[in-house]
Amino acid sequence: MLIYKVFRPAEWAELVSDGETTGAPVDLADGFIHFSTADQVAETLAKHFAGESGLVICACHTNDLGADLKWEPSRGGALFPHLYRKLRLDEVRWHETLVMAGGHHVLPDRVE
Repeated sequence: MLIYKVFRPAEWAELVSDGETTGAPVDLADGFIHFSTADQVAETLAKHFAGESGLVICACHTNDLGADLKWEPSRGGALFPHLYRKLRLDEVRWHETLVMAGGHHVLPDRVE
């Protein structure tokens, strides 16, 4: 199963440069890297990234993340994937810069 992480431009550049990341400031504060499923990522964008441009969405396969990936309740009790270690660049299956249309982020067709 693919899950998704949204990065601000500087966060993505750091992952590309360093080859791994502990995530955004919110990830550091919470002690894990926040991911979303395909069904959750649009709401994540609206709630946490509204109006921000240059965002990069990346897809990771749950099988690649191993036992450090936990499914835990969050918004409204829904289970969200949380990674309890650094994310490595080689675990990213694909990435794209998100475009905005009508003030909203447009998800790539390959978000499934």
